[in-house]
Amino acid sequence: MIRLYLAVFLVLILLSWAAPWLKRFGLGRLPGDLRFRLFGREWDVPVASTLLIGVVAGAVAKFV
Repeated sequence: MIRLYLAVFLVLILLSWAAPWLKRFGLGRLPGDLRFRLFGREWDVPVASTLLIGVVAGAVAKFV
């Protein structure tokens, strides 16, 4: 179980590191991604991008 938590933690760190790079390819700006300003801070909720990444990761895992 600890391996699963460690793997999820590492993937989240990698995705947060790669977020500016991924935005250049349009991820984070798809229809369905939410962006709003609250309490003077801009918040991003990438719902559609997360679904797209999940589908691609599932397809890759199926064929590997």
